[in-house]
Amino acid sequence: MDVNNFLRTIDKMGEEIPVNEPWKAPHAEEWDTMTYHDFCEKICYTRQGKAIANILIELYMVSSSYESSLLWILWYTKLCQGTMKMMNVSNGGQERKFVGGSQQISERIAARLGDAVKMNSPVVNIIQKNEEVIVKTLNGNTYTANFVILAIPPILQMKIHYDPPLPAVRNQMIQRCPMGSVMKCILYYRTQFWRQKGYCGSTLVDTDDGNPIAATYDDTKPDGSYPALIGFVGADKVRNLTPLSKEERKNIFAKCLYNVFGLSEFLEPIHYEEYNWMEEQYSGGCYTAMFPPGFLTRYGKILRNPVGRIYFAGTETGTTWTGYMEGAIQAGERAAREVLYAMGKIREEEIWQTEAPANDVVDLPFKRTWWERNQPSVPGFFRLLGFTIFTGLAVSMIYKCRHRFQ
Repeated sequence: MDVNNFLRTIDKMGEEIPVNEPWKAPHAEEWDTMTYHDFCEKICYTRQGKAIANILIELYMVSSSYESSLLWILWYTKLCQGTMKMMNVSNGGQERKFVGGSQQISERIAARLGDAVKMNSPVVNIIQKNEEVIVKTLNGNTYTANFVILAIPPILQMKIHYDPPLPAVRNQMIQRCPMGSVMKCILYYRTQFWRQKGYCGSTLVDTDDGNPIAATYDDTKPDGSYPALIGFVGADKVRNLTPLSKEERKNIFAKCLYNVFGLSEFLEPIHYEEYNWMEEQYSGGCYTAMFPPGFLTRYGKILRNPVGRIYFAGTETGTTWTGYMEGAIQAGERAAREVLYAMGKIREEEIWQTEAPANDVVDLPFKRTWWERNQPSVPGFFRLLGFTIFTGLAVSMIYKCRHRFQ
């Protein structure tokens, strides 16, 4: 009841948020100055409800509830087609993965572009002069272009020196949206024993119950080799575990799997791999930038605004599946069309385009049942219960009074 009401309410509130301009929502100011934590304290009454609310932000936004704007959570969830779509595996955001890894996309594009792709060349200086942009890299190379598209997290734009300097408000904006905190951990086993005992391997975990992994998925190869479960540790949970050794984290995560599944085999992994995105110098974290209270209503409108001949992409600027590859691709294509428009090659109305649905992966909408749409919340249930008791007592008293005076 509490879980259903929470998910239903998040989706319902998101309906009034414009995907392109969330700061224009009717309740934007109220929701943006409220933390997600304060909202959850008001709407969640049971342990299960609070656990799901915590999983939503720790797993999918890899942020903690006290540091995130409610408006950002609502907007993020809406861009991912709602709570059910974002959180589910089947027909959801977690359903599919690439055989051989998604890095193949970048590698194959790079192979087609050939020498035009420059590796190991961090940009340190961007100079705008009249009709050209001069880009200097850390290894001393210099490139001249007509336009530049920055497809990096906003906060990493602070590592670049600009001439002329960025506008004051944008300079302030990029200081206020840190990256999320998350670690991927993979534990390998000799066999898929969990499958043999009827478990698929997918879990959502109450991290306030002493288990730091917010979710797990079966990461075994398609041919059944390398049996493994992959887990995600986010927000404060991973920050607290970072000072420990890799071996200590492995043992903690193995114990977590044992606690969740109750299978002692999880205590004996044969191999362990992890990746802490907070250590990554050229992302600063993952999956995307997180927006604190007040950010969207004060700075959101300049996220995509070009500065001279500098245009901005990156998943943070997407208006669909932000934080995912879909959002990054959409943002990159939009920024490229903005440049084409500036060059006079396309019309302004061609900048924003809706991608045609993929035929090989059918995107089916989630539909709530009548009971899910109308099930009362916990307060609503108690009000209904109180009304029922009051009505019953009133009817009983009336009946007794009439019977007494007959």
